[in-house]
Amino acid sequence: MATIPEKRDEKKQPADDAALRQYLMFSLDGETFAVAIGCVREIIEYPDLTSIPLAPAFIRGVINLRGAVVPVIDLSVRFGRAATCVNRRTCVIIVEVQTDDQLHLLGIVVDGVTEVRDVDASEVEKQPEFGSGLRSDFVAGMLRRDQGFVVILDIATVLSSDELSALVQVGAPLAQVG
Repeated sequence: MATIPEKRDEKKQPADDAALRQYLMFSLDGETFAVAIGCVREIIEYPDLTSIPLAPAFIRGVINLRGAVVPVIDLSVRFGRAATCVNRRTCVIIVEVQTDDQLHLLGIVVDGVTEVRDVDASEVEKQPEFGSGLRSDFVAGMLRRDQGFVVILDIATVLSSDELSALVQVGAPLAQVG
């Protein structure tokens, strides 16, 4: 189990702030994606999951994380791709997601975590209008790299409000988590 370096409050930084921002980089189906470190709580090894009958295909199941029921989704399936093949590098990123006035924990299955990277705001392009292969509302921005771009995901919108509401009914609010 890995813990994440000290978080920065991404919401308090203005969009044009030249300060460094931290992103967790991970691989999924041969591509690299990133999420703001502010929403990441921890990274765990791929656990035994309890399946949920009649759940949407992208929900792999739930885990017990120190007494809290945490729904685990497969981002690859959520993006309309094949299910993530579990191997020795497969892990679950535990993120905090805001719904209504509560924070909830959600696990995201990825092929592997590659790095935590400090990024200057000037390296981040605005959300594209098309061409990323994902719904544009899933994309918070594009990180420029030598050989192209890394999609920065907006975890709060990867699931619709209705889907998040259904998921959090399965899991416990963060306020109740130890």
